[in-house]
Amino acid sequence: MTEEWELPERYDIAGTLAQLSLGRHDPCSRWVDGVYWLAARTPQGPGTLGLHKAGGKLITTGYGPGAAWLLGRADAIAGLRDDLTGFSDLAQAHPLVARLSRDYAGLRLPATGLAFSRLLRAVCEQKVTGTEAYRAYAAIVRRFSTPAPGPVERLYLPPDPEVIAAAAYWEFHPLGLEQKRADTLCRVAAQAARLEACPDSASLTARLLAIRGIGPWTAAEAAAVVHGDPDAVSVGDFHLPNFVCYALAGEPRGTDARMLELLAPYAGQRGRVCHLIEMSGLGAPKYGPRLPIRDFRSF
Repeated sequence: MTEEWELPERYDIAGTLAQLSLGRHDPCSRWVDGVYWLAARTPQGPGTLGLHKAGGKLITTGYGPGAAWLLGRADAIAGLRDDLTGFSDLAQAHPLVARLSRDYAGLRLPATGLAFSRLLRAVCEQKVTGTEAYRAYAAIVRRFSTPAPGPVERLYLPPDPEVIAAAAYWEFHPLGLEQKRADTLCRVAAQAARLEACPDSASLTARLLAIRGIGPWTAAEAAAVVHGDPDAVSVGDFHLPNFVCYALAGEPRGTDARMLELLAPYAGQRGRVCHLIEMSGLGAPKYGPRLPIRDFRSF
């Protein structure tokens, strides 16, 4: 099954779809010969979606029982439903944001409609380094899942949430997830059907915050990708307040409160501004050693 979509001028397919993967070696998504492949568990069953840019069009291909569902949402997954109305005017509040809005004019915010797969990543990322998060996430996918339909080798479906919900916390320990995050992941998996049914960012956020172990950071990380929420700010992030405060005020260190104060002029688009700052590589000065990478299997 194949469909085509018209693309906006300067559309950045690589930058847009990068928001769907945890690193270059995400077991559930991969670039192969210029095609981005995404494996997913849809309401209609497992499926794989292929996306690539050809001229001014997005070419989408689907495999598996969930192919029709994925093709029906392909434009949203590729960020083509992202509404930038009014953002160029808001961006004029700061010269850097105005420049970034021009430099990254082709960047879009995807909206997958797939909550559990994004939450699996987010829970693995809680309070750890990126390397630790990737190791646990990849190990969990490979331990609990199966190969995705379609032609791509070593591409895996996200785990079935029912399988995760039924697992004991100690099954995750050898995979790099300690009991606190393992218990949180199992609670999220048990609520997966209700989370997938949330029609918008506000309802998803409210339901997530009612789950023990889920805070504003995890809820925002999910809302930003599941519903393409341009205002979702990952409060509680280790680096983001420093990045935003340095970019917008020249302050090398910041707090969540100060970050939100600086983002106030961009209400409705605060998450987009944060993403542009992160994409720009304008990191705050570093004063100390890097955090050590731990192996939770030894804890």
